Amino acid sequence: MKKTYLVAVAAAILAITSLNASAQMKDPDVGGAAMFPTKTIVENAVNSPIHTTLVAAVKAGGLVDTLNSAGPFTVFAPTNDAFAKLPAGTVETLIKPENKATLDKILTYHVVAGKISSKDLAKMIKKGHGKATLKTVQGEDLVASMSGKNIILTDAKGGTATITTADVFQSNGVIHVIDSVLLPS
Repeated sequence: MKKTYLVAVAAAILAITSLNASAQMKDPDVGGAAMFPTKTIVENAVNSPIHTTLVAAVKAGGLVDTLNSAGPFTVFAPTNDAFAKLPAGTVETLIKPENKATLDKILTYHVVAGKISSKDLAKMIKKGHGKATLKTVQGEDLVASMSGKNIILTDAKGGTATITTADVFQSNGVIHVIDSVLLPS
C-alpha cells in the first residue's frame, strides 16, 4: 500500500512537472495564430496571418525547402506591414520570376545560421560593447543593438528594424518578428 502510494505521488509530480515544462515551452502567438516548436519555420509561418507577404516571397524565391530543412536558422521575419512600408510596387516587382535573384538576396539577408535567442542576442550585444555583428546567409552583416529593452537590427543601407515578437522557437530554429524589411547593400 505504502509503495503504491509513493508511486502514485511520484507519477503525479512527474505529470505536473511535464505540464509546467510544456506550458513554459509554448511559443508566443504570432498575429493571433498559435506557433508550435515542433513545426518548421515554414510550417508555422504559413499559419501566421501577419506573414502572408513573407510566405509568398519565400515561395516565389524557391526557399521553402531550405527553410523546411534541419537548419538551424534564425529568421528575422518582416510582417505584412513591414513590406507595406516599401515603395509602392516593390513586392509585386520582386516576386516576378525575372527578379528571383534579387528577391533571394533580400530574403536570405533576413536569415542567420544557428539558433539565436533574444537572450543570446542581448549577451552578444553586451559583449560587443553595445553592438553585435551577425553574418547573414546572404553573406553580408546585420548589426544588432539595444534601445532600452528593444533589440534593433541595422541593415547595410542604414535602415533599422525592431524585434517586436522574439523567441518563436521552431523545430529547425527560431523566428524573431520584425517591423521593417532589412536591405542588403
